[in-house]
Amino acid sequence: MTEAMMESQVMEVLDKLRPFLLRDGGDCELVDVEDGIVKLRLLGACGSCPSSTITLKAGIERALMEEIPGVVEVEQVF
Repeated sequence: MTEAMMESQVMEVLDKLRPFLLRDGGDCELVDVEDGIVKLRLLGACGSCPSSTITLKAGIERALMEEIPGVVEVEQVF
């Protein structure tokens, strides 16, 4: 799968998750996909929330890895 295809699939999954982030005053932005590593920037309340690491790893990363073959990790960029 090309990185462009993977980016498109990542955006689809993020669009499904976005309402949950927005409800809590946050959001996320796709920065890059490289070698199966998805790089995201957490925005709004999510950027400064103490639980953001849990949201990123237990929520977003798990959903991306379940739905998209080839995603190996999600990293937060600032």
